[in-house]
Amino acid sequence: MKHGGDLSAAMERFGGKAEDWLDLSTGINPHAYPLPDLSSPDLWTRLPTQADLDRLLTHARHAYRVPDHLGLAAASGTQALISLLPSLLPEGDVGIAVPTYTSHKDAWIRSGRTVVELSSVYALPSNARIVVVVNPNNPDGRLVDVKSLLEIARILKERGGCLIVDEAFAEVMPGASILPHVKDEPVLVLRSFGKFFGLAGVRLGFLAGQPDLVRKASAHLDSWPVSGPALEIGAKALADDNWQVRMGRQLSDEMADLSICLSENYLTVFGGTPLFALAATRDAAGLHTALARQHIWTRIFDYAPTWIRFGLPGSRENMDRLSKALAQAFKAA
Repeated sequence: MKHGGDLSAAMERFGGKAEDWLDLSTGINPHAYPLPDLSSPDLWTRLPTQADLDRLLTHARHAYRVPDHLGLAAASGTQALISLLPSLLPEGDVGIAVPTYTSHKDAWIRSGRTVVELSSVYALPSNARIVVVVNPNNPDGRLVDVKSLLEIARILKERGGCLIVDEAFAEVMPGASILPHVKDEPVLVLRSFGKFFGLAGVRLGFLAGQPDLVRKASAHLDSWPVSGPALEIGAKALADDNWQVRMGRQLSDEMADLSICLSENYLTVFGGTPLFALAATRDAAGLHTALARQHIWTRIFDYAPTWIRFGLPGSRENMDRLSKALAQAFKAA
């Protein structure tokens, strides 16, 4: 599967060292949460304790507004949880709202399930017992309102199924999360720590939802699902409400600047979130290559030859660099 954030292929094809590149291929916050001093060096040498895990989950429950009646589990990234979901949920066909993050489809197909691609979650196929929605969606930022998601979950409850909502980018879209509104609906929600906090290398993700399903997930994850340093870093970041509020505002401001930059350089911005912009151009692959020759890495999509996605540049200097590279690319076209 293809993901952003791996410059090895870019460097192999277009040269340069990692420090030469401006990597805009991910939706990861370029302003990482400042790494705190760890409380003790033995976090690296001792096994994590249950108290460490409980502390993290307490702060995650607060940050993600997870009601007390729902279960909550932590893992070494949401990718591990995505791969686990097919073993937790009942048999049956799986509907996935597309286009979206392809790892969901890959995980269900590996498990032998039939996947039905849905152009709209508002028209559920009668044979689907599991439905997967990335909300806000990656790569286009499409949002399904909470009321509609809850109605879908109730329909799936009648079928003995489950709604899976991947909220990897929900921190930057206030009001998008279904979690505060879930009562007894069969819903599982994935939350990613690394994207908003800019610490993807920590490898930390969460699963929230109906307690019986979350308990099953915890049993599969077994002992020590998250490293000691990740438990402490995650807990401190999730407890820092002031940083989260400030960062949300900053990211929105920077995305407005990026959208202007792209529009001024002949690109049509038609989707995204405060962490990435999705734009259209006649030949996205050609523009992607032209930028790569200037050591700027973007995301393009096999299924949409006019789509190109840009993460936040992270500084005025990098924004100017992108603007000049776009001008040069279109001048040479």
